[in-house]
Amino acid sequence: MPLLEVRNLETAYGRSQVLFGISLDVGAGEVVALLGRNGAGKTTTLSSVMGLVPARAGSIRFKDAEIRGAEPYQTCRAGLGFVPEDCRLFTGLTVAENFEAARLPGRSGETRWTLDHVLELFPDVKTFLDRRAGALSGGQQRMVAIARTLMGNPEMILLDEPSEGLAPLVVDALLKRLKALKAAGQTVLISEQNLRFATELADRVYIIEKGEIRFEGTPADLSAQPELRQKYLMV
Repeated sequence: MPLLEVRNLETAYGRSQVLFGISLDVGAGEVVALLGRNGAGKTTTLSSVMGLVPARAGSIRFKDAEIRGAEPYQTCRAGLGFVPEDCRLFTGLTVAENFEAARLPGRSGETRWTLDHVLELFPDVKTFLDRRAGALSGGQQRMVAIARTLMGNPEMILLDEPSEGLAPLVVDALLKRLKALKAAGQTVLISEQNLRFATELADRVYIIEKGEIRFEGTPADLSAQPELRQKYLMV
């Protein structure tokens, strides 16, 4: 039984339909990447799962319970965490205050992610806990946003374009931290344009193009089909 099961998802902004029957699964402890060009529907898929954009058809099941139509706060309480591309930190608060604002116990009664555990995963954050979030660099904000989401002890997190706009060295540092997160057993659905970043991290990948899933398989499967990469991922 998948932890997250999406079936025949359709989403529109007004009269403009963006998703056309999206189906995907994410198993417990798995990292799954949703790949595609700008405008392919990656962010809309994650936003629909989270309830930020209402889906008009289809099914979204999390832990075998239907969550399509739920409000975002209800989805969060169910155990889903969301890290948007723009981070959405409380810029006037310190990093430590951002963490405190997001802190929640684990849903099963076990609090897996404490401040100590989060700082062990992101050790650089220790050096700027007292700094206001709005004064951080883009890479620092991205790490703080992921760490803040973990403070809510989600069973699964949705990461929207985590490498977007970051310098190559910062991308490599973030990838290292996310690999450690994966090793800790955290379930993740990630949307990405950076093929190397996604395939080094993910157990399985989906390619989305014009709101439809065009490929599903392992990174090795995708690597063996250069024509697919050229058709759906190359700019």
